[in-house]
Amino acid sequence: MITLGLDLGTSGVKALLLDGDTTVATATASLTVQRPAAGWSEQHPEQWWQATERCLDQLAAAHPRILAAVRGIGLSGQMHGATLLDANDEVLRPCILWNDGRSAAHCAQLEAPNLELRRLAGNPAMAGFTAPKLLWVREHEPEVFARIAKVLLPKAWLRWKLTGEFIEEMSDASGTLWLDVAQRRWSPTLLAACGLTEAQMPALVEGTDPAGVLRNEWVTRWRFEQVPVVAGGAGDNAAGAVGVGAVKAGDAFVSLGTSGVLWATTASFTPAADQGVHAFCHAVRDVWHQMGVQLSAAASLAWWARVSGATEAHLLTELDGRHTGPSSCWFAPYLCGDRTPHNDVDVRGGFLHLSADTERPAMTQAVLEGVAYAFRDARDALAASGTQLHEADLLGGGTRSAQWSQILADVLGMSLHQVEGGEHGCALGAARLARAAAGGGSDFSKPRRLRSFEPDRARQPRYDEAHRRWQALYGLARQVAAPQTSALFPPTAKAA
Repeated sequence: MITLGLDLGTSGVKALLLDGDTTVATATASLTVQRPAAGWSEQHPEQWWQATERCLDQLAAAHPRILAAVRGIGLSGQMHGATLLDANDEVLRPCILWNDGRSAAHCAQLEAPNLELRRLAGNPAMAGFTAPKLLWVREHEPEVFARIAKVLLPKAWLRWKLTGEFIEEMSDASGTLWLDVAQRRWSPTLLAACGLTEAQMPALVEGTDPAGVLRNEWVTRWRFEQVPVVAGGAGDNAAGAVGVGAVKAGDAFVSLGTSGVLWATTASFTPAADQGVHAFCHAVRDVWHQMGVQLSAAASLAWWARVSGATEAHLLTELDGRHTGPSSCWFAPYLCGDRTPHNDVDVRGGFLHLSADTERPAMTQAVLEGVAYAFRDARDALAASGTQLHEADLLGGGTRSAQWSQILADVLGMSLHQVEGGEHGCALGAARLARAAAGGGSDFSKPRRLRSFEPDRARQPRYDEAHRRWQALYGLARQVAAPQTSALFPPTAKAA
């Protein structure tokens, strides 16, 4: 069976054609982020559709017969974005994205004891989630709020564009703070706290369920032989988990994309909000997961490439043969704030311990290590919640770098595995979910391992000590951040 996975990311849309479990072709189209004010991050949904059209046009030009044979379409999407529609299904304003921090001051309203947010949603209130964004809109754009007929996550809007249906699935819905995650249903209490009702939410399905069929106009445009079913799909990380077969308790992966994720599949709902750990539904029925999240992972290297005037590939090439231990300088990767463990939208990153003879390769290595140290903070937060990890698969474009993958293994003290299709994880997972929805079965087996990275016995103790010292950077960065703080956890609740 041939299926199509569409991954709506922050930096672009990716389309992947899957025949059985063999990737036939991919296409990509880039997106840009608008930042109209400090700490803001927006995209207009129409850009998502234009990028999707470009991807499908590429596949239709290069592989017309294979695209025509598609039986199912799966969706993966960037999470948490607030896409607001009026009664005529018109977009009311640009989507407020997952890495937008404007609603930090509104998080305290959702932490009111009577709401029991952490028990129901399994997560603390963070500015990146959807619910506080709606509180911000209600306060600052009341005329927009009054016209809201539907609140959609990015991929739910894309599904509406494809099918005409307002439907969302459990993994993405978990990131709104409106889902009763244990019961896998909308919480009237949490919705009411934001002045919303269930009527303004999309219907809920599981990720493997059918969730609409492609509109006739798109069937005609791209010449599909049959009308493809559109699967429930998954939030980007849950889609990545399906792509690498992380669907059973104990499975884990490290995702090194724009943001960074340390994922652990769990057999039950296991919240650990006080450690800044996310506890969400999986895209697979009756399965959940935990995540430690950092907001600027591969985005940190992209930023460094932009300001240093070199490509990412060139920066990494400059490091060849230099990985003998920790860099002589430090980098805090808090370019957009931090989620796990600090939940601090105001903190910002930077370099420290630069000297007159510091050269660019040392700073590049510090960037890679700073991201790895933040992943270790996430590992420790998961451990504090009772989730001990010893190995994980690798996902995301950043893991194409053997140097970065080895640094991650050394810092985390874990065996890490590059797997077939890891760079396409989200789109691959979406295509696998499409196969399940189209009746092709739910065999989410693990892909073939291509290479493993083991912690280096000589470097690992040095990185243990380096991480301990690096943790002081957060406190220094916090002191020079904006006077207001969005950190909701006392110091004792943060990972050691």
